[in-house]
Amino acid sequence: MLFQELAIVTGRILTILPLLLFMTLTMGKRSIGQVPIFDFLVIVTLASVTGADIADPSVSHIHTAYAIVAIAFFQKIVALNVIRNRPFGKWITFEPTVVVKDGKILVDNVASIRYSIDNILQMLRQKDVFDIGDVKLAIIEANGDISIQRKPEKAIPTIEDLGIHKKNLGISYPVIIEGKMREEVMKELGLTKESLRKKLEGMGVIRLDTIFLCTINHEGDLQLAYSSKDESHELVQH
Repeated sequence: MLFQELAIVTGRILTILPLLLFMTLTMGKRSIGQVPIFDFLVIVTLASVTGADIADPSVSHIHTAYAIVAIAFFQKIVALNVIRNRPFGKWITFEPTVVVKDGKILVDNVASIRYSIDNILQMLRQKDVFDIGDVKLAIIEANGDISIQRKPEKAIPTIEDLGIHKKNLGISYPVIIEGKMREEVMKELGLTKESLRKKLEGMGVIRLDTIFLCTINHEGDLQLAYSSKDESHELVQH
């Protein structure tokens, strides 16, 4: 009897998930947000299974546990097939859709994914694009988000475009906190108390207890936040 009931649960899983998949694909990309569509269905199904178990004491725990394990394994199998089988992956998810090309909205493509023009314009504004003529290419991705390529003359210039060399400061490490040296950090950075004191003295700092926070990066640059009872901590870079 138990195996028969488990077989029924398995049958329900294998029949309800394809139905949910079909209905979600029919509803459109907006129904899934940032989550891949099949994972979205798995999350919803797991939540429903767990919710039924919690809300209805008559639901058998063994059935719920089996359903959760079976769904998890089913998701793993599908995920592996998506990686190995490109046509299968395309069948169970959305393909990227071009909605703007060379400053013009592709109305048929927008209609095919059940977005309105207002939806597209709003998403462009959220990407700081207020003139559709600035867009060379805009694509609605499989997760419902929009990717934008601006026209070259409208693209935001990068530091490389401006010919500016940006100094890589790397990560800053705290070497003094509330007036106390962090010797373990200093050791990792190859700093001694004497070398750190010399750096501080060169900046006009004599007393460690005046320092709320001191950090240093791999370039040897210090940032200081001074302690003050009457004023907020002042951050100074040297």
